[in-house]
Amino acid sequence: MTSEFVIISTAIALLAMAIGVMLPAVAMGRAIAQALDALARQPESERAITRTLFIGLAMIESLAIYVLVIVLIVLFRNPLLEYLLK
Repeated sequence: MTSEFVIISTAIALLAMAIGVMLPAVAMGRAIAQALDALARQPESERAITRTLFIGLAMIESLAIYVLVIVLIVLFRNPLLEYLLK
């Protein structure tokens, strides 16, 4: 029972990390593509677009970091582990 639980929780953690990193990566690619499109259309507003892009990218990246932190917390300190092993 214990080894099965460890394998299942590890697999779920890996799946959560993969999904939690893929979606922000897609969002970052889309944001960069839209920013490049905006720069091509209005090159005179480069500073405002770049500033807004970097703020948005930082927020998107923080989502991936939050996913990593939560998954690591769940993986290494599962509060239900004591009850499930009894």
